Amino acid sequence: MVTARKIACDCPARILHDSAVFFTSQENNVSFENLNLHPLILKAIIDSGYTSPTPIQEKAIPELLAGHDVMASAQTGTGKTAAFMLPALHRLATPSRTHSRGPRVLVLTPTRELALQVSSAAAKYGKHLPRVRVVSILGGMPYPLQNKLLSQPVDILVATPGRLIDHIQRGRIDFSRLEMLVLDEADRMLDMGFIDDVASIAAATPESRQTLLFSATLDSEIENIGTQLLNAPRRIQVASQKARLDNIEQRLHYVDDVSHKNRLLDHLLRDITLKQAIVFTATKRDADTLADSLSAQGHEAAALHGDMSQRDRNRTLTQLRHGGLRVLVATDVAARGIDVAGITHVINFDLPKFAEDYVHRIGRTGRAGASGIAVSFASGKDNVSLKKIEHFTGQRIASHVIPGLEPRFKPRAGGSGMPRNTPNVAHKRSRSWSPDNQRHVPAAGSARGDWGDSRGRSFSANRTDARGNTVTGNRSSPFGNGRADTYFRSK
Repeated sequence: MVTARKIACDCPARILHDSAVFFTSQENNVSFENLNLHPLILKAIIDSGYTSPTPIQEKAIPELLAGHDVMASAQTGTGKTAAFMLPALHRLATPSRTHSRGPRVLVLTPTRELALQVSSAAAKYGKHLPRVRVVSILGGMPYPLQNKLLSQPVDILVATPGRLIDHIQRGRIDFSRLEMLVLDEADRMLDMGFIDDVASIAAATPESRQTLLFSATLDSEIENIGTQLLNAPRRIQVASQKARLDNIEQRLHYVDDVSHKNRLLDHLLRDITLKQAIVFTATKRDADTLADSLSAQGHEAAALHGDMSQRDRNRTLTQLRHGGLRVLVATDVAARGIDVAGITHVINFDLPKFAEDYVHRIGRTGRAGASGIAVSFASGKDNVSLKKIEHFTGQRIASHVIPGLEPRFKPRAGGSGMPRNTPNVAHKRSRSWSPDNQRHVPAAGSARGDWGDSRGRSFSANRTDARGNTVTGNRSSPFGNGRADTYFRSK
């Protein structure tokens, strides 16, 4: 068998980084061989040209192979997918003693894009293992097709919580042989209102399972979830937010109004150094409108958001990856799970609601060890949001002015245009976790038909979802109207 050491050379080591490749000029004494992974998994890693694990992989894989529950803080782009998928595949190399068609590994993700990335990684690293069957349940395709997939033996099931709950309630999934439960991007699932579903799913699985929780941050609410669902977890934290932003130049442009924003955006997109860009908007409607406007101006632009069918989303992402699309206009659905090395710029047409989302957005550039540029537009009403972002990242965003496009708005001196009497507002999410899985119950007199969903869960009216859209009354799907299934099979 070819070993990792045999393909090592004097050039910088290639580090396994999910679907990207990172290069490091520092000596890395740990190889994948040292992690005691199954030889067939090691062969797949070597086939991909990788020799050295990333820090999260180096720390998490030994703990997972030892059978411990793990709670890990790892930013997007640190190689966390491989950090849990390699140990999961290692488990599958040994046949299960339980006779069942149900999955042995369950991975829950907040978005379809991230689910597809996880499924692809499972197929890639498990390609030499015999009879490893990976199924993704994401919604969108007809239930009969999903039922057919689930009626056959499944080894790894990758799912978004909403559709999986539907199948569980219909008795179509047997978790009797489940050995590992992975909560990927747990903080995002919390923000999108999925944690009650996650708790219900976990309750349907064996208590003997090994549970993994990966999150961008390990704040008190995530810690509380870990206490409820994990058993004496080992805690792992990798590079800080600040360290991960060092290769991304952050710029701030003050704007007067939407017209001013549009003129600035058009100017930035005509920069010949811009190879590909993601432009983030607050709402799905804004994404469509802006993409159409940019196309009319001659830019190769398209929108990506939750109301698009999975087929359209896949087609758009394929265009982006193959270089057929220069500008992607997206809501925060694209902030995680998209890894395209050609993205040189991220432009925040609208600032995100949460400071963590800013980090995930701009992390779409500066991939694979390259440098990137992140540009944010802000008006006078965005002062508090800017302060939260700078407080969260520990970095001040320098303001820039383009000659001929100067703003009438003049921010005060002292950083981020913050008025002198504005308090330093610490970042805080409005979210809650309840061990008994209860949402906020509306005031007496509210009808269940007005406030409850098909599973009898309730919530308050006039809330804001993870993409900044106001939702009144009925709960809307975080994924919009379109959902899809994906099926991968290795040998």
